[in-house]
Amino acid sequence: MTRLLLVDVGNTQTVVGADDGEAFHTWRLSTQASRTADEYRLLLESLLEEDGHEFDGCALSSVVPPATVALRTALATVTGHRPVVVGPGTRTGMALRVDNPREVGADRIVNALGAISRYGTPVITVDFGTATTVDLVGPEGDYRGGAIAPGLTVAADALVRSTAALRRVDLVSPEHVVGRSTVEAIQSGLVFGYAGLVDGLLDRFLDELQSRQVTIVATGGTAEVVVSHCTHPVVLDPDLTLLGLRVAWERNVDR
Repeated sequence: MTRLLLVDVGNTQTVVGADDGEAFHTWRLSTQASRTADEYRLLLESLLEEDGHEFDGCALSSVVPPATVALRTALATVTGHRPVVVGPGTRTGMALRVDNPREVGADRIVNALGAISRYGTPVITVDFGTATTVDLVGPEGDYRGGAIAPGLTVAADALVRSTAALRRVDLVSPEHVVGRSTVEAIQSGLVFGYAGLVDGLLDRFLDELQSRQVTIVATGGTAEVVVSHCTHPVVLDPDLTLLGLRVAWERNVDR
């Protein structure tokens, strides 16, 4: 089975996955745009110390340009293969039916590829990261665009920064929707509020698609805490982005 090293760089977190074709061995790191190629190389080698460095290829998606440049070099050094870097010009087999395809983030592209591969079409992806993104792939496998909202942690941080008396809280589900303390009230607003935000967007997506026969799949660091409170049935798939990176690699490497 083809063994790949896959890296997805978000604005807040970076996910590294060693993929043997059957399962992902993953690590979640903080994103630091100032890391050099040498620092990334040493970091990857330390993570892979037990798994080994023998790979048949590698792929990268990134929304942080400095990290893209450094990781392109580091991945080639660690694996001995030139990485497939998802971006304009990458072969995906998926039509981008949006005004400017070059504006669509690499993370949204690979999420869509992973969702098509595992769940078929039509499918809606919800990614809970620095931004909360909701994207639609139509029945013909065409990417149709989506919605972008501030992420749950971004909203929580903004609330603390912009108020004098409110403080940071754990992002967990409170016992009561009607909070009986300030902490519980903040947690209710964030967790249940974001579940309502996602449900509202999904209602409008389904209305625009004129169909309710759509698989909805969620991924990202804070997905688990939110999707259990959504009224729509949502499949939780923490490996969705890495799966999409494997699909992108397969479609861009001649074997």
